[in-house]
Amino acid sequence: MTKYLEIGQIVNTFGIKGMVKVKPFTDDINKFSKLEKVIIQTNQNKKEYKIENVKYHKQMVMLKLEGIETPEQAESLRNSYILIDRANEEPLEEGVYYIVDLIGLEVYTDEGKLLGKVDDIYNTGSNDIYVIKDEIGKQTLLPGTSEVIKQVDLEGGKIIVHILPGLL
Repeated sequence: MTKYLEIGQIVNTFGIKGMVKVKPFTDDINKFSKLEKVIIQTNQNKKEYKIENVKYHKQMVMLKLEGIETPEQAESLRNSYILIDRANEEPLEEGVYYIVDLIGLEVYTDEGKLLGKVDDIYNTGSNDIYVIKDEIGKQTLLPGTSEVIKQVDLEGGKIIVHILPGLL
């Protein structure tokens, strides 16, 4: 499991005081108000920043970071990712997983057939869509519902699915 979790991406600047506009990657954007600090990853560099202020506007988050005082300084962070340390997160509810932990898991049918590995997961609003890619690159899309996703074994590195008629 990764040490850090991506919770957003800086997509623009905001205002004249060095705030950054963040596209959140979390289901609960109010999580940003609970944070005292974040890690900003630009390319391969990571730097910790204290959060001075948080505002919300149209499903976006505006952050004022300590030491970022001008629009030019904020612009230098554009396209950077916002990370938090996994150790500081509250435990997830039963049956809820971080997407980063599911990517790369092998997916088997309940009959034992290997479909491939989880390549990506999209949120459609009503449920997630799991993108499964086999060894030759063929993609299979599966709904992330309890009727299809039967078991997730993070330690074993696999997911067991039930293929409903007409899914494949």
